[in-house]
Parts: sequence; C-alpha cells; structure tokens
Amino acid sequence: MTNQELAPELYELLNGQDLSSKQQEALVLMTVSEDGWPHTAMISVGEIVAVSRGLLRLGLWPGTVTTGNILRTGKATLVAFYEGKAFYTRLQLRPLSELTGAKHPRQRFEAEVISCKADIAKYADIVSGVQIVLHDPEAVVTRWEETVEELLR
Repeated sequence: MTNQELAPELYELLNGQDLSSKQQEALVLMTVSEDGWPHTAMISVGEIVAVSRGLLRLGLWPGTVTTGNILRTGKATLVAFYEGKAFYTRLQLRPLSELTGAKHPRQRFEAEVISCKADIAKYADIVSGVQIVLHDPEAVVTRWEETVEELLR
C-alpha cells in the first residue's frame, strides 16, 4: 500500500503526544550525500511531529551531514518499524525560520508526505525495529516534549 498520507499507526506514533511511552522507538532518516551515496541517521519521536497525516515537522541538529543533505536536496526518506510493519515515507522538505528564543535550538523543517508505503512480509512477522534505551529518560523526554512544542509553533 502506498499513499500520500501517513498510515494511521505511523501518525499515532508521530503525533507528539505521550512521548514517554514511545521513548524506546527510533526511526531512520535517509538522505543523499554530496557524493551520491545514501546517508542514514537515527532520529527519535522527540525530533519529529506529525502536524497532520500529510505534513510533518522535524527539528534536527544544525551542522550535521543529515541537515546539510536536506538543505541541499530538500528530500529524505523516513523509515520506521512499528506495530508489525515497515513504513517507508518519502518526504519533500523545506526549511522553516529559526524560532526566536527556542529552548532547544534546531534546524527546523516542514515536510510534505510524498508517499508512505506500509510493508509486511507474508511469511514472517516484524517483531521489532530500531529501539533505544535512554540514559536519563526524565530529562530526555522533557526535552523532547519542549522540542515538539516548539516545532508546532
């Protein structure tokens, strides 16, 4: 299935709510480097929020290869493994203005969902994806909540 909107379960994961219960989920953000090779980076639910099923906002660290690739190409693919499915979401991104007085300064982007494919294997179940364990969950989840709030401004 391919669609120009996030699948309902992926939207639920990225809706910016109840981040504490989603803290172990990590996603892969793929861009293309200057030399034409795929570049992968992991992002958390505290760096991306679904404004709607067709529109996301991302807050990425300034000066990273991923941020530079997005600024150069305006494209990325978000890969998530969630609720027994693999999701491949193509994004068209544009930079947003810097948020004055941000608690957690980030390079902010708005991303239009170009396509979202949900993939399952008929012969096997996907039981997990990239998962993380936070060293200081309280502090990190608080920062994520503040970052998501700032992304929604």
